[in-house]
Amino acid sequence: MRSSGSRCLLAAAAAAVMALVMAAVMALVSACSAAAPAQQTGAPPATAPAGLVPTTVTVPPGLDSDPFDTPRQALVPAGWTMSVWARVPRARLAAWAPDGALLVSRPTAGQVVRLVPGAGGPAASVLLDGLDQPHGLAFQDSTLYVAESDSVDAYDYTAGAASARRTVAPGLPDARSPDLGGAYGHALKSVAIGPDRSIYLSIGSTGNISANDRDATPERATIMRVPPGGGTMEVFARGVRNGTGLAIAPDGSVWSAVNNRDNIQYPYDRGYAGESGSSLGDVIPGYLADHPPEELARLTPGRDLGWPYCNPDQDVEPGAAGTAYNHLRPRFVPDVQTNPNGDRLDCATLPPIERTFDAHAAPLGLSFTTTLAAPYQQGALVGIHGSWNRTPPRAPEVSFFPWADGTLGPQQTLVGGFQDANGSRWGRPVAAVQGPDGAVYITDDDADAVYRLAPPGS
Repeated sequence: MRSSGSRCLLAAAAAAVMALVMAAVMALVSACSAAAPAQQTGAPPATAPAGLVPTTVTVPPGLDSDPFDTPRQALVPAGWTMSVWARVPRARLAAWAPDGALLVSRPTAGQVVRLVPGAGGPAASVLLDGLDQPHGLAFQDSTLYVAESDSVDAYDYTAGAASARRTVAPGLPDARSPDLGGAYGHALKSVAIGPDRSIYLSIGSTGNISANDRDATPERATIMRVPPGGGTMEVFARGVRNGTGLAIAPDGSVWSAVNNRDNIQYPYDRGYAGESGSSLGDVIPGYLADHPPEELARLTPGRDLGWPYCNPDQDVEPGAAGTAYNHLRPRFVPDVQTNPNGDRLDCATLPPIERTFDAHAAPLGLSFTTTLAAPYQQGALVGIHGSWNRTPPRAPEVSFFPWADGTLGPQQTLVGGFQDANGSRWGRPVAAVQGPDGAVYITDDDADAVYRLAPPGS
């Protein structure tokens, strides 16, 4: 593990090293920034979701390196605009600071970057450097919380600087943990602060179906809670395979967008339509391409989302291929590999998931908005990264779920068009957060960009 000094800006580094660091920071908003590999891309698919229209992405001079050296079109609400606001290599999660700056995490670089809006584009600087895979960011008044791979730390945020680091959740597992031996598939953590100042953080699973995570210390595949003012970290919700999306809803409830397992075996004792001879326990390409769905769940103390023993199953007619799906409160079914007899966990006792995404959609950043332009005034924004192991791939997008009566309504596409009909992509959104100017700012770790999605008049 690192020493405490290595977590902050490298104040003791030689002047030449600091000069190189700051040069790299300034390059974030220049054409010199690192770019994603080139991909063949054409026009968006002909059929756009209701209310969305193809719109050319505006690219300011100097930000037009790959993939924006070719004109790109996104699908956005009619009358809205979308532009490349900044180039930030491998941009992940984001949070607005009290002073109006946008903070963006860069886990691969060990940095948190500060972007200050300006007439000529944002001014960029490195707020924190030398961190261990910083990912989740959250504010409580003037206190900044940063989720690293092995801890959650708090900082005083004053005058555009972060200082007085203190660790509020130590000893989190990552690839360096002795019991993991370098194998950890979901080391990135997220963090959110409840209205009572409790700290909520995600600890992802070691792998796809690593059941021993439920017996680990601290327990993995969880959302953990640290009481207000600090104290012993405790399990708030378990069976959460990889709850990268973590946010507080308008009513103060905790919600998580969850990446579910892959390579699921067929859980029914009846044949799967279109697959002759298929039966219980088979790996059926047509079935696993659409199962299990990803989850968007309201978490309560002690809730269990079932992983790896139970999977949500959205089929209206079990065993039928290509039929209607129920993405509202689907039931749970036992996992054939880990819970074939249902004796590890009784799946029928688990409350249904509030909402789900298509399988392998890979939801990442989650945030809530209450003042966005109509008809998106109040709801959840989710960055959909898109699948890596499905043919055809699930398309990346930014999704919106309307908030009403203490829950979330049906999924809507807010921004699409990142993927062509042939599966090629030019971007993969990670997170979307509303800015103080009423626009939505979207991070993209594939295009190395932060977009500004603006409603009319913004």
